[in-house]
Amino acid sequence: MELERILHLHGFGSRKACRGLIRSGRVALAGAVCDDPFADVPVAGLVFSVDGQDWPYREQATIVLNKPAGYECSRRPIHHPSVYSLLPPPLLERGLQTVGRLDEDTTGLLLFTDDGPLIHRLISPRRKIAKTYRVGLKHASDAQFVETLLAGVLLHDEPAPIVAGGCELFGVRELRLVITEGKYHQVKRMVAAAGNRVETLHREAVGSLTLPADLPPGKWRWLDDADLGKLQEAEA
Repeated sequence: MELERILHLHGFGSRKACRGLIRSGRVALAGAVCDDPFADVPVAGLVFSVDGQDWPYREQATIVLNKPAGYECSRRPIHHPSVYSLLPPPLLERGLQTVGRLDEDTTGLLLFTDDGPLIHRLISPRRKIAKTYRVGLKHASDAQFVETLLAGVLLHDEPAPIVAGGCELFGVRELRLVITEGKYHQVKRMVAAAGNRVETLHREAVGSLTLPADLPPGKWRWLDDADLGKLQEAEA
C-alpha cells in the first residue's frame, strides 16, 4: 500500500497533508526516514513513526483507556471534559467511538473503536456480555446483601428482577459485581435496590478482557490480537 494512503487511513489528515508530512522527512519505516509518499509498503506487521512516535498499522483501530474520574463519555460534554480529549488527534480523526459509556465519576476500562460491527456486538443486550465492576459501598454489608443481588432486585420501570452475573464482598465495604445488561446507571441502581449506596465505581473487565494493571489513569493502549480474541470470546 502506498505510504501516503497508510497515513491517510490512520488519521494524519488529507492525502495532500500526508504527502507533505512524508516529503518533509517526518515519517520513518523501521527507523529509517522515508520521503517518498508513493513508496509501496507491506502492511503486515507494519509499525511506522511520525515525528518519532510509533504507530502500528491497524485497518480498524481498537484501544483501551483507563478512564479517570471527572470525564464525560461524550464528544459534546456539558459539565466535565470529554474522554475524547485524552486521545491523540489521529485517533480522533479516524472517528473512534466509545463502546458504551461510563458515568463521569466511574473509572476504569473503557474501549474505543472505529469498528462499527464490533461496537454493535459488544453493546447488544441479547449477547449478555459480562462487565465486572469493583464497587465501594457507603455502608457496611454482609453475605445477605450479596445473596440479594444474586437473587435479583427489581428496578424502577423494569418488568422483572435484574440478577447479578456474579457478586462477592471484600471486607464489608467493597464489592465485585458482574452485570450482563447495560441499563442506565445499572450498578448504582442495583446496589440501591439492595439497600446500600455506591461511593466509588471502577470497571475492571469486559468479558475476559481485563484492564492492564500497568496502564495509568488517563492513558490508552492498543489492543493486540490476544486482546481482540478475548473480546471475540465475550461475544460468543
